This record gives sequence, structure tokens and C-alpha cells, in this order.
Amino acid sequence: MSEEIERAGTDADVVIVGNGPAGQTLSMLLAQRGWRVIVLERWPEPYPFPRVKGFDGETARNFAAAGIGDALPEIYERLGEYEFLNADGQRLMRFDVPFETGRDGWPPAVVIHHPTLEAALSEQAAKLPTLKVLTGHTAIGLADHGDHVEVEAPGPHEGYDRITASWVVGCDGANSFVREHIGSTNTDLGFKQDWLLCDVLFHEPREFHPNDRQICDPLRPTTMVASGRGHRRWEFRRLPGETVERMNRPENVWRLLKRFDATPENATLCRHTMYTFQARIADKWREGRVLIAGDAAHLMPPFAGQGMCSGVRDAANLAWKLDLVLRGVAGDALLDEYPAERDPQVRHAINVSVEMGKIISELDTVAAAARDAHLLGMQAAPSADGSSSEDSSSFYSLETGVVRRNSAGEPLSPAGELSPQGRVARGSAAGLFDDVVGRGFVLISTFDPFSVLDSDDLEFLDDIGAHLVRVLPSDTSPSEVKPHEVVDTDDVYLPWLAGSKQVGALVRPDFYLFGGAVDRADLSALVRELRAHLTARVPA
Repeated sequence: MSEEIERAGTDADVVIVGNGPAGQTLSMLLAQRGWRVIVLERWPEPYPFPRVKGFDGETARNFAAAGIGDALPEIYERLGEYEFLNADGQRLMRFDVPFETGRDGWPPAVVIHHPTLEAALSEQAAKLPTLKVLTGHTAIGLADHGDHVEVEAPGPHEGYDRITASWVVGCDGANSFVREHIGSTNTDLGFKQDWLLCDVLFHEPREFHPNDRQICDPLRPTTMVASGRGHRRWEFRRLPGETVERMNRPENVWRLLKRFDATPENATLCRHTMYTFQARIADKWREGRVLIAGDAAHLMPPFAGQGMCSGVRDAANLAWKLDLVLRGVAGDALLDEYPAERDPQVRHAINVSVEMGKIISELDTVAAAARDAHLLGMQAAPSADGSSSEDSSSFYSLETGVVRRNSAGEPLSPAGELSPQGRVARGSAAGLFDDVVGRGFVLISTFDPFSVLDSDDLEFLDDIGAHLVRVLPSDTSPSEVKPHEVVDTDDVYLPWLAGSKQVGALVRPDFYLFGGAVDRADLSALVRELRAHLTARVPA
């Protein structure tokens, strides 16, 4: 820890309000770096029912960075086929999601049982000595004193009614107290619908083909999806003239489920609730020493499955920036680049979710007929079958922030792109790149980076905790490589660099590229540009 932090005499380096997946991930990423983190969660017990239905490969990679990589195969299940049908049962679209590893080293999309995920995160959090999770503590007061923040959060743990910290992050959901405190309003992005959510557990195992389905029927738009561990979820849109109270009555729920052979005799209705799907984004993500993340910063309809994923991306982005600021490597102006980077990505995910929602939830029969004709016509086009294997909502490069730029101030390709992950080997170690090489900043090159970097470059890379690694062809024997070399077992890294016409790349801790190097001399220039970007944000 820095001397400045120790002199401040705070109870924690970072206080996080809210212990959902975004807050859990952020707290663990910070505590892994040795920072003192206190999490305030107002609910005394975890929510017992499924909420989030799945996540993508990038999110899996971030969860692995938080320490639960070994547990993930027990948490997720295959997503499989996901189709959209019209009222007549005609297929409008289909997403066939493979279960094998994708770009991130993990399956590109999976189904999960949300309580199991949160339990795994909590179990790992309990192993981190500098992380304290206080349940039953509700934040009711917040004061930014300039050099530290004070949080008032009464609860059952004695001595923690008032907590001081260097930074506070609100991960406290849609009705965020922290967002309200910093005076941030929400921009409505033009989508608001009421849906009935029904979580069902069948008494006997039942398979569904396809696994997930959207029924785009203007007389009752309906979603039916897996939610892990034998649970299924149905979502029914509330129609004009239907009241929320009547829609949510148990007898009405069973009436709607009967069409799908879900009855009180063969299934348990674990939960049913009315939920308003919204598209909103906060106008301000930071005020002084207070920031927000996750649902406190943005809300989106669930149709693209990017709500929790976006919150976890917030956590991954913010964690390394807070780390550099706390260590004095960068000034707190670096934290302004957190919302600058995340806002465009979140807006993209929201837009994809909204457009999918519009396809699914159309209530006008004439407009629905036009939609059907358009989508069926697309399938009739040559080489088209209406299928896709990727969700574009999770593929969006950074356009601003901590990325290498050309003379016009634009990102210099491949800067801002998400780096791939494959399996590598070194000596007796073999596995995913992140596990073998390590996480944090990573400088990857096709030659020995120590042959071109000078002492200043190396000192800076050491200051930011960077790993330097040379990747070697897959036919190289792992027993012959040096400590800073790995064998590109899956033929991922060398073809990736060659395809981008690069000989090296500098990867940020959230797996996005600061930039690439076109030749040996450019590798040193790449490192110095990152150093200039970060040190420009250190106050004199």
C-alpha cells in the first residue's frame, strides 16, 4: 500500500455499496491486488431465486480473473439453439451457440443458475484476507471530504455504522442511493415494458428443443428460456388493459403456463413477479471520489443477455484504473476515462437489446406481419438461413480512453479491440494464457521483448505489474522455452498478430488492447505511449 493511503487512516481503500455480481467482481479484483475493500449489502441473505439467465465468454474470462475459473464448468450449462418464432410457428431467426471455447477461451454464451454463481463468488470472496462483506448494512449517508469519503451504513456489525475510505463505488442497483447522492440523472433510451416473469422447477427432468425460444406473437409476446439447474423461465408481456395486480395473480400465472404443459401437478412455481424492462443510462458516472457501476449506471432489456455482462465489464474496467490511482502510478483523472470508455459500449449493448426487444414484443398485428415478411424474406435470400452463431452486443471495440491513437487522434488499429485467449504451455505448465502467463497488463511479442526495451521501459512495466511474454510456434517443445516465453499451443496468438500485421501487442488488465506494434522499434514506442498516457494523469 502507498504511504499516502496509510497516513490517511481510512477504514478501507474502497467501499463498495451493493454485493451483486458487479460489486462482487469489483471487490474481488481489488482485494486480489491487496487493497482493503469493504462491501455494504443491505440484504441480510442472498436472493434465493434465479435472475440473470446466462453470460458470454468475455464475462467468463472476467469471472476467472476474479478467482472462480475452476468453478465455472459447474456453474454453467450449454445454451444451444435459440430461436424466434412468429405466431404461426414459423422460424424468424435462429442463433446456434457452440459450447466449445470461443475467442475468450470460454464458451461464447452459456446458461447459468444465478444463485449458484453468486454462491461461488461469495465462497471465493471469503478467502481474500483484505475483503470484508457486511450484510444487513444499508447506506443512508455519504460525504466526500476531498481526501476521503465517509459512508453512513447502520447494520448488525458493530463498529461499521460509519466507514471511511479513499473511494466509494455504488453497485447498488436500479434504485441506487449512490447515484442519487452524486446527482446523476438517467437518460431514457426509449424502451419501457411490463413483463410477467415466472421461474419454474419441474418435478421430473425435462428437455426443451430448442433450449431457448422467443414467441413473437402480437397477441402475447412470450419468452421461454433455461435458467440452470433444471429451472425454466417464462416471460409474458403485459397487454394493454391488463393490470399489474391481475397479471401477477398465481391463477393467471398457471393459466399462461398451461399452454407449455407446466402445471401445479408437474412443476413448482418458484417465483412470479412483474418487472419493468427499461433502457436507461446514467448521465454521470463519477463525482469526486464517488463512482457508480452495474445497474446503478445502466439498465437494459434482457433480450440480448447483456445486463449483468455489462456490469461485470464495468468492474473489470474500473478495477485496474482504481489500482493504478491508489498506487500513485496515475492521477485520479484516469478515472474519468472509465465512463468515457464504458458509456459507448453500454449504449451499444442497450441498442442491440432494444432492437431485439422490438422484434419480440410487437403488439400491432400489421407491423408484426411486416416484420415476419421481412425476416422470412431474409432467410429466402441466397446463402441465408436466418441463423447466427454470435451475439454482436458483446463485440464492441473501445473508441476512446486508454488506447493508442494515430496523429488524427483516432484509435490506431488494433487498439481498443478485445484480445483473444488460447491455450499455451511453458515447461510443465499448460492451460489458458491468463492462467499460465498471469493477469494484469501483458506485453505479447513474436520476439524477445527484453532485446528492444530499455531500462526506463522495463521499470515502467514493472511499476504497472506487467507480464512480458514471447509467443513461440506450436511445434516448439515447452521444455525448451525461457521463463518469459510460452508455446502457442492452439495457434491463436501468432496468427492473430500476423492477421493484424503486428509483431506485438500491449493488453490491458480488462483484456482490451492498448495497442499493437508493427515492428521491433515500435514495441518500445508502444510502451512509452502508454507511460505518457498514464503519467500525464499524475499530478505534479
